[in-house]
Amino acid sequence: MADTSKRGFASMDRAKQREIASKGGKAAHAKGTAHEFTPEEAREAGRKGGEAVSRDRAHMAEIGRAGGKNSHKNRKSKAEKEAGTSSEASQETTEESKVQEETSEEPEKTTRKSQKKK
Repeated sequence: MADTSKRGFASMDRAKQREIASKGGKAAHAKGTAHEFTPEEAREAGRKGGEAVSRDRAHMAEIGRAGGKNSHKNRKSKAEKEAGTSSEASQETTEESKVQEETSEEPEKTTRKSQKKK
């Protein structure tokens, strides 16, 4: 079994890596060698990326299909929550009513108030 080295950037914990990377970024900005995108450069890069992805029609169809399925799944679960008729809830109520029917052998007693309301 090979022993792994405890040296190097990759073997450090994430917090230590972030600390070192932060220092490097700050130094680059102070030196003036750090590159920041202008809005025009960012727009151009996004346009080029969009063109590259949209060339593959099958890939775009797959992306759209996945989005549609997620959208409809969310819509269905939201409607069930609003209506309070999720399959689990209705199943639990059915089971509860069966148990109540089995345990209640006596007919319900009526009171004068309930008779007057009818």
